Amino acid sequence: MSRSPDSQKTAPRTLSAEELRRARALRDLTDPAQGPHAMQQLLADALAALQGAWACEVILRRADPVVPVADNYDRLGYPADGAARAARYTRYVSPTTLLRTQTSAMIPPLLHELAEDPPADAVLACPGLVWRRDRIDRLHTGEPHQVDLWRIRRGPPLGDADLREMIGLVVEALLPGRTWRATPAVHPYTRRGLQIDVRDGGAWVEIGECGMASEALLAAEGMPWEVTGLALGLGLDRVLMLRKEIPDIRLLRSADPRAAGQLLDLGPWRPLSDQPEIRRDLSVAVEADASLEELGDRVRQVLGSRADAVECVEVLSVAYPAELPEVARKRLGMTAGQKNVLLRVVLRDLHRTLTADEANELRDEVYAALHRGARHQWAGQRGRAA
Repeated sequence: MSRSPDSQKTAPRTLSAEELRRARALRDLTDPAQGPHAMQQLLADALAALQGAWACEVILRRADPVVPVADNYDRLGYPADGAARAARYTRYVSPTTLLRTQTSAMIPPLLHELAEDPPADAVLACPGLVWRRDRIDRLHTGEPHQVDLWRIRRGPPLGDADLREMIGLVVEALLPGRTWRATPAVHPYTRRGLQIDVRDGGAWVEIGECGMASEALLAAEGMPWEVTGLALGLGLDRVLMLRKEIPDIRLLRSADPRAAGQLLDLGPWRPLSDQPEIRRDLSVAVEADASLEELGDRVRQVLGSRADAVECVEVLSVAYPAELPEVARKRLGMTAGQKNVLLRVVLRDLHRTLTADEANELRDEVYAALHRGARHQWAGQRGRAA
């Protein structure tokens, strides 16, 4: 019997009705039915490259983003006590359902459906939104777009050479001329897994992961022994940013006509006029095991649509109680089981200049969402009213 994380302790925290409503209202940029977007051209180009090289059929599948826990974790081979299942990383809708954390959640049901009469050779394409608890910076968002591209073939077994051919075809179709590398990575539903990075200036940027499809997964979904597979997943937001040289992930959803008009094709990005950044440094007491991803998610949750004004939340330093003088611990109101994190919050609205009062208000809301100490230090109206 499948168990949700922490099932032996307490049931996971579930989304409120309003949180679920907001999640469902978010536009899926990969879906033409929700309006045109350059991300759809990326998907079309990748599928055309694979189909052209292999002369195989393409099976495109979309699905509701609320999926059974079993589809997102169990059927993909995640251990019952795996850290990925914890509510700190996953948005549970109920103890048995969640907002998918990966488009791979669509693969087991699709394999099961095809198992009765497997195609001779096919690419399975499962694109869409996924929900993550992630940090805040120009490359990360809590609701990224992914696509799973799996090749399944009945007959001669697929191997490592086929996988590397697949990587090359996809990277060249999406990011023409880019240098790429594949380094070892572990996924529960693949063998000999790889992480895919592309060169961007002087740095390597991760765009996806892949591997040989697990024979155990294929067998569990009813595929006959002569069917083998390749599994590849891509982060489409980041790929589109690299393709068009878009500087900030928030621009992908911008309603500003100057930005939205550029997101209908794959032509080079024309920079918009920059708004000035405003920095606010916060010293907060948080749980000792709190990660930057969790802190970023708290900021998104408390600010809602106004989170678009936050460009980046970065950690400047971390200190535990024993490392702090008593006066500092008292100033924070720290208690046992906490740590002190010095954060830099960079505020920059994409379309207008924030006033000092607006910046202080945002700073105080971020502070209130993160600080778990007994004493507070406010910057704006909240502080003057205290």
